[in-house]
Amino acid sequence: MVLNYIWIAFFIVAFVIGLIRLLFFGDVDIFTEMMGSTFEMAKTGFEISLGLTGVMTLWLGLMKIGENGGVVKIMAKLVGPLFHKLIPEIPKNHPVTGSIMMNLAANMLGLDNAATPLGLKAMTQLQELNHQKDTASNAMIMFLVLNTSGLTIIPISIMVFRAQLGAADPTDVFIPILLATFFSTLAGIISVAVIQKINLFNRIILAYLGSFTLIIALIIWYFTTLTQEKIGLLSSLAGNFILFSVIISFIVLAVRKKVNVYESFIEGAKEGFTITIKIIPYLVAMLVAIGVFRTSGAMDFVIKAIGHGFAKAGINTDFVAALPTAFMKPLSGAGARGMMVDAMNTFGADSFVGRLASVFQGATDTTFYIIAVYFGSVAIKKTRYAITCGLIADLAGIVAAIIIAYIFFH
Repeated sequence: MVLNYIWIAFFIVAFVIGLIRLLFFGDVDIFTEMMGSTFEMAKTGFEISLGLTGVMTLWLGLMKIGENGGVVKIMAKLVGPLFHKLIPEIPKNHPVTGSIMMNLAANMLGLDNAATPLGLKAMTQLQELNHQKDTASNAMIMFLVLNTSGLTIIPISIMVFRAQLGAADPTDVFIPILLATFFSTLAGIISVAVIQKINLFNRIILAYLGSFTLIIALIIWYFTTLTQEKIGLLSSLAGNFILFSVIISFIVLAVRKKVNVYESFIEGAKEGFTITIKIIPYLVAMLVAIGVFRTSGAMDFVIKAIGHGFAKAGINTDFVAALPTAFMKPLSGAGARGMMVDAMNTFGADSFVGRLASVFQGATDTTFYIIAVYFGSVAIKKTRYAITCGLIADLAGIVAAIIIAYIFFH
């Protein structure tokens, strides 16, 4: 519903501004340019979607190997002790624990197709434990915020789009996204824990969060000691080494479980082709709306207004042009994806803005969409503080993304 209003607003605002430019400034070419942008962006959206087929097919094939090899279950076991402490309302050995762990593990691996059904199943099971059926329970809210904070280990779709849009090294945003999404998740956990009075100094929680935070802090500190050239080289090397190691581990685990690796790859690859075809109408719709909005001059006006405010405060404004992706992400994944593609198209996939838009896209998740779908599936009407904590996580992810992008790419 929110995306519907945003999409309509893009066209109406563009029309009004175009009319003002025609009547008051004599710009007789503005509507010709705006119509031209609709055709151009529709073509661009189709070409990008078509070009995604090969890379998307490859990665979803590889992820299916990992899934069949038991990677999701292994990750669920690794993070299980932490989430037992973060969601203490759930009785020991309750089936919902497995659904939650599997959902979060699938999200971390970027397995959206697997994550959503598991998430809806977990929400249904949490509703069975809920004493007030129209009101979100503490367990539901913690689970929701962990989803909306968008913790992702392998941002497949972002790397795929960067590859299609000509990035020299599509994986160079891998480590920055990993760092930014960690801060988003940490902020989400802390905000919910404070309201629910969960003891964050419990030795298990402290061991997990403390260890993760220390590792992230050391990584950031180490990269701040390097020159920009070395940062780029090391980030690229580390990102590609980690990703290729993940691929090898998926294959090895599948072989150990006597999984037919080749057939698993083909099974996942088929999904990749189907998903790519499904993306076309969404991407075309958003790119056309964004193209009209930008051609009318509305986008430049918004960006310049925000940039002027930061400039007045003495803050470097190079990040401002990527902010539309950040603003759109809590509202719509498709909208944010369109903004990210537009940023990479306009400024270049390897530009600071193009890279930062990619990091924004991976730093958080679609808070309002997730809350609407997950709570809507069990008829929850009173969301309590779920949206507030979700937006706190989003804000932390955005701020972290900006800082980290300056360290890595500026």
